[in-house]
Amino acid sequence: MVEHVDGRVLWANLHLLFWLSLIPFVTGWMGENQFAAWPVALYGVDLLFAAVAYFLLTRALLAIHERDSILATALGRDFKGKVSLLFYAVAVPLSFVNSWFALALYVFVAVIWLVPDRRIERTLAQ
Repeated sequence: MVEHVDGRVLWANLHLLFWLSLIPFVTGWMGENQFAAWPVALYGVDLLFAAVAYFLLTRALLAIHERDSILATALGRDFKGKVSLLFYAVAVPLSFVNSWFALALYVFVAVIWLVPDRRIERTLAQ
């Protein structure tokens, strides 16, 4: 679906990969500290920055494709991406109130993304 990329897309992709590469570190720290507030918050910050990086990557891709391209049509309003940002932004400060509620929000976002997204398949089938 992506017809071409430019430097901005490559940098946005590296930005996303950087935040994803930190997930094993913050996950391990969170587990070693029995889900204390600071490790859970830092885990959420990493997830939040990864979500921001994903958002920036999609915007960079959309910027170099036509408004009616297959990619733009398939992404649509990107509801999952925006909801993820919102839930992560809420969960980070919530981790200092109750880390288990924050973890529940992280799991909820993961479940949202586990549900298969058929936007691309539907767009290609049309």
